[in-house]
Amino acid sequence: MYPTEVAEVIGDHAHDLGLRGHLDGARIFNAATFLKKSVADITRKVDSIMFCLSKGLGAPVGSMLVGSQEFIQKAHRFRKAFGGGMRQVGVLAAAGLIALEESPKGLASDHQNARYLAEELGRMPGITLDAAKVVTNIVRFDVSGTGRTAAEICGELKKRCILAGPFAKHAIRMVTHYDVNRSGIQRALEAMREITRK
Repeated sequence: MYPTEVAEVIGDHAHDLGLRGHLDGARIFNAATFLKKSVADITRKVDSIMFCLSKGLGAPVGSMLVGSQEFIQKAHRFRKAFGGGMRQVGVLAAAGLIALEESPKGLASDHQNARYLAEELGRMPGITLDAAKVVTNIVRFDVSGTGRTAAEICGELKKRCILAGPFAKHAIRMVTHYDVNRSGIQRALEAMREITRK
């Protein structure tokens, strides 16, 4: 994540060169929550933005593209040309509205849960991470000190209905969201303690 000031300098340079700036802001609401700024404030120097309704906001599917009317009309034509589009999506649209209107209110809690998860994981033997670097809802940590691979540990977690993703031989990623409360975090921590003691 670029600091807002850096993103604004990039936007200014692009505009000076007659270029438009686009932001792939999949988790922009998480960034805004962390920065304690509005999404409008941190995107004011870009011409268009894409963000996910599912990542962090909790909708089952979907992304939104925001830009000028001319840009959106052009994007709509390209989407149609490439076969994009769905029919009868009212239920999904309703979930998207809830994601936009309600979910941002709970993102700070997701971030607090992630920091707590990171701090507790960091106290476990064989697990390495810097909890201070956990600023949104994603926790990444190294398990090489446990003598087990990330895939093995994630497989054991899955048996206990806890989903985590291995993204390297000894690295795991966990994500908190509106479906994960503090008791869920405690359950995941107890499972990790049990698995890594074996």
